Amino acid sequence: MPRKAQTESVSDLNAAPGGAAAVDRALSLLAAFQPGDEALSLADFAARTQLYKSTVLRLLASLEHAALVRRLDDGRYGLGPEIARLHSLYTAAFSLDQIVPPVLRELVAATGESAAYHVKQGHGTEAVRVCLYRVDSPHPIRDHIKAGDVLPLARGTGGRVLTVFDPDAPAPAGKDKALYAKIRRDGYYSEIGDRLADVAGISAPVRDARGALTAAVTLTMPAHRYNKACIAPVLAAAKQLSGRA
Repeated sequence: MPRKAQTESVSDLNAAPGGAAAVDRALSLLAAFQPGDEALSLADFAARTQLYKSTVLRLLASLEHAALVRRLDDGRYGLGPEIARLHSLYTAAFSLDQIVPPVLRELVAATGESAAYHVKQGHGTEAVRVCLYRVDSPHPIRDHIKAGDVLPLARGTGGRVLTVFDPDAPAPAGKDKALYAKIRRDGYYSEIGDRLADVAGISAPVRDARGALTAAVTLTMPAHRYNKACIAPVLAAAKQLSGRA
């Protein structure tokens, strides 16, 4: 007996231009959850997405593997722990928008130099630092890093701080061993020419409420404007953000 033709699925009717059909279908399963739903059955998914049950099962296997859904003892599926993790990252990003830029603007007003907020991204040899926020100096002569720029961890005061205070970072070797020990003792890093010869930087760690490293606050300026008096405002900004950002 010929198989009955299926009506167009929800994902087919709302496909992403240039996207992948399998991804659209998998996402349609997540979108099938509605307010008040603790879990959905295979029949629920099929009815709400207009996908064959066999297709739903294959997609659910991938979503379960990614912890985006979890299979309950009664055979139904609920949202998985990865949803909670992504939600926390999403809400944290909006919180940072309210917290970090005002502190950076205060730091720029106090010093006249450019302030940035860097976070580590990636693991091992692939790890880098990303500038999440940046407030420029009012001076026409300044470095031109902008939010979203990717920078090395091995150079620059911000990269050094993110490395030194990261408990998972590999142990330093050679001349870095003494340098990193000093940064750890001082609680900040201040240097001229660590990443670029004509640029000076001052960086301090930002920690969460438990004391774990979350970011680095960095002040940069041309080498000829470097002033040790800027160290105290950087430390104050990092302290103000710690436990909040």
